[in-house]
Amino acid sequence: MNQLSETIRYYDEHADEFVRGTVGVDMESLYQPFLAMLPEAGTVLDAGCGSGRDSKAFLDLGYSVTAIDASEKMVEATACLTGLVARKLQFQQMEFDNEFDGIWACASLLHVPRAEIGTVLKSFARALRPNGVCYLSFKEGDGERVQDGRLFTDFTEFGLKAVLAHCSELEVVRIWTTQDARPDLADQWVNALVRKRDRD
Repeated sequence: MNQLSETIRYYDEHADEFVRGTVGVDMESLYQPFLAMLPEAGTVLDAGCGSGRDSKAFLDLGYSVTAIDASEKMVEATACLTGLVARKLQFQQMEFDNEFDGIWACASLLHVPRAEIGTVLKSFARALRPNGVCYLSFKEGDGERVQDGRLFTDFTEFGLKAVLAHCSELEVVRIWTTQDARPDLADQWVNALVRKRDRD
């Protein structure tokens, strides 16, 4: 079993614990800069929807939400919380084309092997409409590691900027570091807002 499959299995086997630990976390300070760049009642892809916390927040604010996750149990959790028909789908399998005003990839792209992140970013760019916006977040660090069976790809602000520079379809709006929103954890997170270039 490869590391991606092991990571997915972790979420399937620890779904209840993961949902309890994340569904109530206040993410408002991260929603604000992302949503400020979207049209009213726009379309959002929750890429790696997890517990469904963020999908529900966007739905409650009037956005049209598509939710995907590689874990069957996370898909079920999102459907239970939101009523959406969430889809079991890996980022590497996405075939969306010009469909979304925004992509929310909160603590999800970090499970993609570093060698595949460029390809996934291009898939995100293809899924976005011109001038569409994507939010990404990674744990602060440098390189790949395995923790509790899960693969993590960590970035510093400088490292993430360098990776994004290789995706010509996207331009960086902002990269910044924040403290983990969960009060019992001390992790630092590197956040990015990127915009799809309008080629017209």
